[in-house]
Amino acid sequence: EGYRTLAIAFKDVKNEPNGGWGKDTTLEKGLTLLGVFAIEDPLRASVPDAIAKCNKAGIDVRMCTGDALTTAIAIAKGCTILRPTDFGPDGHPKKNFAMTGAEFDDLVHHKDPSLPKVIRRVFDPKINDAVDTLAEQFQLDSNGNKVLNQDAFDQIWPTLRVLARCQPEDKLTLVKGMRASKVFLDEPRCAQLYQEHGITIFPDFQVVAVTGDGTNDAPALKNANVGFAMGIAGTETAKQACDIILLDDNFSSIVKAAMWGRNVFDSISKFIQFQLTVNVVAITLAVIGAFTYNESPLSAVQMLWVNMIMDSLASLALATELPTEELLERLPYGKRRPIISNIMLSNILGHSLYQIVILSWVLFTPQTLPFLDPPIEFEPRSASLNWSFFFNVFVMLQLFNEFNARRLPTAEKLRTTWSEWNVFKGICSNRMFIFVMVTTFTLQIVMVQYGGAAVKLQAGGLNLNQWAFCVAVGAFSLVWQWFINVFVLIFFPKSCEEVQKPPLPDAKMERETSDWHTLKLGVRRAALYSRVFNIPMSQGFALHKLIRTKKLNGISESKRRLFCDDSFTCRNE
Repeated sequence: EGYRTLAIAFKDVKNEPNGGWGKDTTLEKGLTLLGVFAIEDPLRASVPDAIAKCNKAGIDVRMCTGDALTTAIAIAKGCTILRPTDFGPDGHPKKNFAMTGAEFDDLVHHKDPSLPKVIRRVFDPKINDAVDTLAEQFQLDSNGNKVLNQDAFDQIWPTLRVLARCQPEDKLTLVKGMRASKVFLDEPRCAQLYQEHGITIFPDFQVVAVTGDGTNDAPALKNANVGFAMGIAGTETAKQACDIILLDDNFSSIVKAAMWGRNVFDSISKFIQFQLTVNVVAITLAVIGAFTYNESPLSAVQMLWVNMIMDSLASLALATELPTEELLERLPYGKRRPIISNIMLSNILGHSLYQIVILSWVLFTPQTLPFLDPPIEFEPRSASLNWSFFFNVFVMLQLFNEFNARRLPTAEKLRTTWSEWNVFKGICSNRMFIFVMVTTFTLQIVMVQYGGAAVKLQAGGLNLNQWAFCVAVGAFSLVWQWFINVFVLIFFPKSCEEVQKPPLPDAKMERETSDWHTLKLGVRRAALYSRVFNIPMSQGFALHKLIRTKKLNGISESKRRLFCDDSFTCRNE
């Protein structure tokens, strides 16, 4: 079962040995065994379920541990990191699914046979563990780091699930290698992995998240796309090197972080989808009105109200939806997936076209509108019934389109799930959305019926028949959304979420190239120098700048590296 064991034994000793109890090695011989205790560190009940949710969401979980290989395999099996299909007929994991750090280190780095052998860590299959013995030296780059064999690494990492007897440098190698991997470009290899092992390789560069609590985990936390440090057991160095701190040290919190992250991204997408539709329609009609009548059919006050609907109220309505488990039922979007997907673009253009056609009809030929008695006369001027009716239709179209903007379906879900066509799904769980919609509709009634000349509308407002027409035209946008969905299924067999853009071979993958990361790193180092040398933060920044440019006089290169190296926080700690 992979338990840790503790043996209890004794023997009778009459007199104290010469040299004391601690120096006589014969005391450990001839013992009588009393028993062997099996020690288990039980998993939290929430861990297997959290890992299952990760797998469903397209997040592969790998375990790097200092435990022995047998113990690590037993733990990984218990929490479903190793699936039943990952084991061979003999009951052991398949090749490259579980290995020690020494074996991993030996396989993925280039060695230099021209150099004399040195004593280093090597995997011994006889004892299934690492030993120190003579072996070939690794090739080193100009910075003294081992040279990674990316081809050999790419043969291992897609199936690797457990890395036992893992050292910090093994964890760092795994992070850097996965981030640089281009296995997803090898379609035959990806097809083989899926056919033989049921492993799906995400069709883009890997986004790597790492958890850690010790000082030695800082380099891996820093080099990962997302670093999670433990808030309770984590050291200060690990917390400084990470991006997110888990306050409860619970793996299930990572699932919540992924769910909230996807919810934030989707909320932004919903708001952009709604706002761009309003912008396209408002600008188009303002330009048409300016060229045709030398003034916009929407007055300044009316445009302010439209902006309030479009910005403040819409952001409250669309960005306040709580995350649901449904967000974990899809694959990740990928690093280079555009924020405006094909389906979003279809929704924006489709609703913009519908609204422009309806509003142009109202603006230029209102007397031909059906179901209105008496008909509205063509009267292209401010505060007329024609333009008051135009303004009300415009707002009703935006209000009902806000329901459509709540959903961000994928082509796959539109094909397989009828509930994805329902824009009212889950609306009752978002009270803020309901409040905003009711408030906006109420204020629109007050403005149209009682605003009058103050808001450049006709005094007395609209009658019941005209209001019913405005609401009906706005509500038809819900039906129009179905036509857009059908268009998507015909012309976009797979959505942008399912088909990734071709990768850029020379794309910079390191987050350290961003200006934000450089600024954040500078603040952290300046604060560290300020505490260590008891100097103001301003001098800490100055010291940081000098160290980065390597212009400190009188300091040797080795000492300068102590400060300048990316993992300096580990050694300072």
